[in-house]
Amino acid sequence: MPLSRIDEVFRALADPTRRAILRELRGGERTAGELARLFPVTKSTLSGHFAVLKAANLVWTEKRGTGVIYRLNTTVFQEVVADLLDLFGPAGKETDHEQKPG
Repeated sequence: MPLSRIDEVFRALADPTRRAILRELRGGERTAGELARLFPVTKSTLSGHFAVLKAANLVWTEKRGTGVIYRLNTTVFQEVVADLLDLFGPAGKETDHEQKPG
């Protein structure tokens, strides 16, 4: 069964290396090589992290020559926050199953 968008985002955010990559991208776009120099993992492991981030749509990629540029996609975070607000509802609002008697 395919994961929902919010599940993909939470899966991506569950890993500390992926969170560190996203923090690094807050400062602006980076090449795959620049990111690889920052993390003590193999290229294949880093490639797997990039794949998870791309699947969650948390990063945008662009091919430039022989390299790949990564950029943070902040709109996904806005969508996830909206989904979470829809899931839990506004603070102080009672749902049907939480109504007080009487």
